[in-house]
Amino acid sequence: MKEFLQVLRRFVPPYKKYLVLTVVFNILSAVLNIFSFMAIMPILQILFETGGAATAASAPAAWDWGDLKASLSGYGEYYVGRLIAGFGATTTLLVIGLFLAFMTFLKTGAYFLSSASVIPIRTGVVRDIRNQLYRKITSLPLGFFSEERKGDIIARMSGDVQEIESSIMSSLDMLFKNPILILFYFSTLVIISWQLTLFTLLFVPLMGWVMGRVGRKLKQKSIKAQGLWSDTMSQVEETLGGLRIIKAFCAEEKMNRRFDRINSEYRENIRRVNTRQQMAHPMSEFLGTLMIVIVLWFGGMLVLGGKSLSGPTFIYYMVILYSIINPLKEFSKAGYNIPKGLASMERIDKILKAENDIKEKAHPVHVKEFTGKIEFRDVSFRYGEKWVLRHVSLTIEKGKTVAIVGQSGGGKSTMVDLIPRYYDVQEGEVLIDGINVKDMAIHDLRQLIGNVNQEAILFNDSFRNNIAFGVDNATQQQIEAAARIANAHDFITESEHGYDTNIGDRGSRLSGGQRQRVSIARAILKNPPILILDEATSALDTESERLVQQALEHLMKTRTTVAIAHRLSTIRNADEICVMHEGQIVERGTHEELLALNGYYKKLNDMQMS
Repeated sequence: MKEFLQVLRRFVPPYKKYLVLTVVFNILSAVLNIFSFMAIMPILQILFETGGAATAASAPAAWDWGDLKASLSGYGEYYVGRLIAGFGATTTLLVIGLFLAFMTFLKTGAYFLSSASVIPIRTGVVRDIRNQLYRKITSLPLGFFSEERKGDIIARMSGDVQEIESSIMSSLDMLFKNPILILFYFSTLVIISWQLTLFTLLFVPLMGWVMGRVGRKLKQKSIKAQGLWSDTMSQVEETLGGLRIIKAFCAEEKMNRRFDRINSEYRENIRRVNTRQQMAHPMSEFLGTLMIVIVLWFGGMLVLGGKSLSGPTFIYYMVILYSIINPLKEFSKAGYNIPKGLASMERIDKILKAENDIKEKAHPVHVKEFTGKIEFRDVSFRYGEKWVLRHVSLTIEKGKTVAIVGQSGGGKSTMVDLIPRYYDVQEGEVLIDGINVKDMAIHDLRQLIGNVNQEAILFNDSFRNNIAFGVDNATQQQIEAAARIANAHDFITESEHGYDTNIGDRGSRLSGGQRQRVSIARAILKNPPILILDEATSALDTESERLVQQALEHLMKTRTTVAIAHRLSTIRNADEICVMHEGQIVERGTHEELLALNGYYKKLNDMQMS
């Protein structure tokens, strides 16, 4: 219950007014329910002529707050007696029946309004959790996602949030409604017969202990089930990403068996969870009936012994007691549902409460332009315990093009990722215009930088929106101008709807060269002073490379460029080429100077030429 209350404290406060409304309507529903059931007593007295209501008293007894039961009973008998005396027993039964129907109408109306007031809370909280989760995903550093599976994150965003909606949020109605009903019904039971109520209370803790024990085990099994759901989603995500390879290696059956194994394990675990969950209703039904039987026996002794309880009053007591059973069963059902939702909340919190290592200072330096140089000053960086960069120092003057080449895994991509603070250095400093990037406002820093990567990252949207992705309120003329410079305008206008044509998931409707030119157009429109090219042409054929290289040359004009390249032919005209080997810069100079050194660069060049 403590964990559940913490979830409510985190997400329910914005919906306090709806919470107040549902409490008010639930109280109204409970009071109306109690008074409507009171009509049973005079009906029984009239039908079985048990006295009291059969004859009219000359005047009602004085109201006594100290003996509420006697006062209510006296007033009821007086007015029912007057009705019988004036209109007869049959008409009185009709009047009492109509009163019962009217009270039921009011009660059900209040019941509906109480449930309707919960709906904005329920739907709003789920929306807020999804929004918080999405914002957290977009704010976390890239390092977080290198350690997490995308399928697992998708599972938490979909399956776990859905489980919270179906478990915790669907239980809100009963959790706001049932405690009020239980409180009012229990108070009524005490007023009718405190002795019988005290006897009844002996069995309630036992029922609660049994329910709680089963509920705790349910949460443990639910955590495991949600973990297996993540494994299932991860395989789906891997399959969609690698479908071409699966078909190329005729591995469909192998992947089918692998998926069936994970899916069957998930099915078996969720079967156990649901089986245990289905125990809630029959178990509470049996325990409730057992309690009714015992109370019926004890109350029957009080009635038959003539001790403080009449027959109609005992029947009314039993009706209220049976009415309290249903809220208790609903409460126990919530006790089964909520642990499943809490298990999902625990998994979601691993993302929501994940530490963001890329932190902005309380009062960062705001920069709007780049005027001087980029400097790596004795920079060292590691992933875990493995050092990727060691004592790297490099200065990149404004307007210059510096290329970084070397073996795969030599630290090239990591080095350029330190400039926009996708990662933070463990030793040394990265500075722009003499200011440590850690001291800058992150948004300002990244606004200075444009990226063109080996894999063009595009979105399932139109050409227009992909090109204008990083620029608000871009005009059609600006978008077209950027596309022309990137050699993309012609194939865009030839498409079905021109700039409004949807390019498919990750640009799947385009060729590799077209995707790359759209991403270059995006960078051109952003117009950043610093440009990072990460093997932007390495995955292209010769014709596409020529068109993309032309677009890059237009993009690189008047900009400070850091280019990672495998194809040395694309960076021969760089102002400086740095050769990386095992995390260190081992050679630097122009293309001709490095060839003359007859070292690593010469070896790379000869291998490509051959």
